[in-house]
Amino acid sequence: MRTSFLVTVFGILVTLTGAAPARADDYALDEMHTAANFKISHLGLSWTYGRFDDLSGSFTIDADAGKSAFALTIKTDSIDTNNKKRDDHLRSPDFFNVKQFPAITFKSTSVKAADGGYEVTGDLTLHGVTKSITVPLKGGKTAEFPKGVVRTGYSTELVLKRSDYGMDKLAPAVGDEVYIAISFEGVKK
Repeated sequence: MRTSFLVTVFGILVTLTGAAPARADDYALDEMHTAANFKISHLGLSWTYGRFDDLSGSFTIDADAGKSAFALTIKTDSIDTNNKKRDDHLRSPDFFNVKQFPAITFKSTSVKAADGGYEVTGDLTLHGVTKSITVPLKGGKTAEFPKGVVRTGYSTELVLKRSDYGMDKLAPAVGDEVYIAISFEGVKK
């Protein structure tokens, strides 16, 4: 009788601990450890480098990759190429038109597990044009820093054609292909 009771209790404990669904982890971007950098050709002679200084977003990581999600917002007026005159021109209607299009946004529509991270497909909206793109996200290691704060991070590199988003001024002197590197850390909520 006692053996039967112990087996029943053990069975209930296994069922209870095994039946609990894995909980997704929600993260807010740590803006201090997030960056969006780019480079673009100038006359085919050199590269002009720049970055955006104001990024925000969040993401959810689930044991089932298909339930994970990523969202990023970049304020276009935060562009910085280390040259005020050029930055003001890039903010103008000739390029980003920041008054009409104040943000670049990305919102995932599907996430698949991939070697070293994820393959993320989503809607990128830039200059009023929305297109579906797929990017490889590498990373996913976690760390606790400072004590009690759990964080994880990812990075990606991609190439966009600015003409696909209606930004074709000064082509071909200013290259059409923009090389972009994004790296971000999230703090678990």
